[in-house]
Amino acid sequence: MGTTNETLPFFTQFVQFSAQYNDLPTFTFFVIANSIVCGYLLVISLPLSIFHIIRRAAINSRIILVIFDTVMLALLTAGASAATAIVYLAHNGNASANWVAICQQFNSFCGRTSGSLIGSFGGVLIFMLLIITSAVAISRC
Repeated sequence: MGTTNETLPFFTQFVQFSAQYNDLPTFTFFVIANSIVCGYLLVISLPLSIFHIIRRAAINSRIILVIFDTVMLALLTAGASAATAIVYLAHNGNASANWVAICQQFNSFCGRTSGSLIGSFGGVLIFMLLIITSAVAISRC
């Protein structure tokens, strides 16, 4: 999503329309939320998970990890859901609010944003499986 950018000429090359992810605060929130979750996974979750593989008796830190995983799942879901609403409007528009669908003109922009949403919701599903697996592992200790 962070690299989505498309420019369309309008009559002349001096007047152009452009679409970028940072034109909409919702897309900016989506990018920041995904960046925070990715950083959390690399910096905190992965090292703690490796620590838990080595030391199986560390139950308290496993519970804290599940709590943080749940918070990150909520952040990831919020970012993806907010961006989904904007992508829906970009594809379909809203006649009541007199918003036109822009995806007929900005095909590349809409394709990239839709692809990043698919990846983000895939991450939500993987996060859910991770939390369920962690909870089952804690209950067996």
